Amino acid sequence: MPKILFIGDVMGKPGRKALREVLPQWREKHKPDAVIVNVENIAHGKGVTLKTMESIKDLKIDAYTSGNHVFDKGELSKECFERCPNLVRPANFSDNLPGQGYYRFAKDNQQYLVLNFNAQVFFENQFESKIDNPFFAADRLLLDQAQKGDIIVVDFHSEATSEKVAFGWYLDGRVAAVLGTHTHVPTADARVLPKGTAYISDVGMTGPRDSVIGVKTENSLTRFLEKGAFKMELEEEGVLAVNGVLIEADGDGKAIKIERIYHELT
Repeated sequence: MPKILFIGDVMGKPGRKALREVLPQWREKHKPDAVIVNVENIAHGKGVTLKTMESIKDLKIDAYTSGNHVFDKGELSKECFERCPNLVRPANFSDNLPGQGYYRFAKDNQQYLVLNFNAQVFFENQFESKIDNPFFAADRLLLDQAQKGDIIVVDFHSEATSEKVAFGWYLDGRVAAVLGTHTHVPTADARVLPKGTAYISDVGMTGPRDSVIGVKTENSLTRFLEKGAFKMELEEEGVLAVNGVLIEADGDGKAIKIERIYHELT
């Protein structure tokens, strides 16, 4: 039975450090058949660059997912999609943007299809152009790309728990997993839905544990206590946390188990 390891949002240099140390340990312990990692924050907490992607290339990750910050480094981010075909951006972004919202790969005679969508709730003001409805975008992409025997893993990058839960129920039975990312805070609702889709509202973050979703606590508090500008500065001291989920699927591409896994580095 194929086993898929998915690791949540890698936050800048601290997240890269934690990923480099923990992923080999998890490979040895859990023996996953496929590894997928969300990297939208891998370059100092916002976006991707070739340099940061190259720094984890030797980890031999099968696919990278992303989210609303994936293009925050401008041309440096866009260049990644030319050099990293296994880097996926949300499929419901504008077609004018580089990259694809899906990635297909095969291992040990098993086909995997990775899909990425960005939610709409609370994202309305971030983008100049409207994000397409992720529910309808998922319908179209599954119709175009899904093949019999695929193990389909969906990264749903969403702020609102209600939208994530609704998306999980909408795709139940059509994909192996719907895994929430973006909020960086792991949730306790991992389970397999009735028709065979593994679900969790948020996998959690890979990065500094003692922070506000990766950012220095004192900086984050200014957003709530003062009117001054928020300074985006990652916490680089203290305990590092790695959050992930391990999914087992059957030969029909349905999930039979999902388990939260967690590791701390001091």
